[in-house]
Amino acid sequence: MIDLGYLWNLYGPAFVAGTQTTLLITFVAVAVGIGIGLPLALIRLYGPRLLGLIATAYIEVFRGTPLLVQLFVVYFGLPSYGIVLDPIVAAIVTLGMNSGAYQAELYRGAILSVESGQFTAARAVGMTHGQALRYVVLPQALRAVIPSWSNELIGVMKGTAVVFLISVEDLMGQAKIIFGRTFDPIQAYSVVAVVYLVLIGATVLLLGLFERHLRLPVLDVGTSRR
Repeated sequence: MIDLGYLWNLYGPAFVAGTQTTLLITFVAVAVGIGIGLPLALIRLYGPRLLGLIATAYIEVFRGTPLLVQLFVVYFGLPSYGIVLDPIVAAIVTLGMNSGAYQAELYRGAILSVESGQFTAARAVGMTHGQALRYVVLPQALRAVIPSWSNELIGVMKGTAVVFLISVEDLMGQAKIIFGRTFDPIQAYSVVAVVYLVLIGATVLLLGLFERHLRLPVLDVGTSRR
């Protein structure tokens, strides 16, 4: 029988440390992904053709290759060119670049979902192209993208489970260490599963509240009463 309480009491500090590392990698990587994804989306939609092709190539490469391969290229491949990264930095860079490719498509779809007439109207009242994007299109697009972006955040959090393979002591890394001491994989990895469920459940709840807070009011356009 799995005694999760006993295991947590025995190795709780290690799991807490692993959880902190997992959250650090997740949120920094997602922030990096935002910094990459939004410019890529804008380049694909409004940039010169050559830059658009480069952005498309970046997106397809990172969406079309396994995350683990990307992680190994960054951590084990870059030292061949004199670039040596700390394991946590390598994990953040890889997950951030990977997330940036997926987020680029989320932002592109959200921008395209905004009624084109609003952009035209903004230009008609004297706004520049950049002002129309900044004050009219992007605020609506960023609200619309929150549900899909929430899935991306959860995906990145679960994606951190592979970084223990480059010696990062995240949740999975701590579980591997504990398994090496106890020789009981069921107990060690069951705690990891429970922690991930709690983290993802809390993330879903918070993002749901955030989405409702930012939701635009909907007018009642039903039939009027006489």
